[in-house]
Amino acid sequence: MDELTLDAESRMQKTIESLRGSLATLRTGKASPAMLSNLMIEYYGSPTPVNQISSISVPEPRQLIIKPYDRNDVKAIVSAINASQLGLNPINEGAQVRLIIPVLTEERRKEITKQAHKYGEEAKVGVRNIRRDAVDFVKDDDSYTEDLQKRILDEIQKVTDKAIKDIDTIIAEKDKEIMSI
Repeated sequence: MDELTLDAESRMQKTIESLRGSLATLRTGKASPAMLSNLMIEYYGSPTPVNQISSISVPEPRQLIIKPYDRNDVKAIVSAINASQLGLNPINEGAQVRLIIPVLTEERRKEITKQAHKYGEEAKVGVRNIRRDAVDFVKDDDSYTEDLQKRILDEIQKVTDKAIKDIDTIIAEKDKEIMSI
């Protein structure tokens, strides 16, 4: 494979990893610490991810326990969860916060599925932009012969098709996970 194709492929893989990270934040009906990865807490005047100021554990399949390293942060965590769009009701237990993950309704599952598809489309657009950049670079560079250009463009297209297929597979798996009861 050409160096340009390898570079495009590694950039596409980074896009796919970013998609996986985004999908991990979606609620699926079972508890996962990744659900809180985007939750920011006001910590001494600056927004800080909740997992940097506390430990998050999963004692039961539908529960999360957030234990802040400093007890004074419990109120800030509770208010941040209430202000977020997670749709969870935190229970302040003094030294920790308990989150009980409710069973998702069919309507809510469909909304989350739409969000997953939106993340998938954004990833596909990213992959296509990487392909476009690589193709433009090859076409603008006069040092490539016509045959070499065609071979490199074919390799870039194959890498792009594989990345799009991977994204579709990841989204289908997430759909299945979200829609299962």
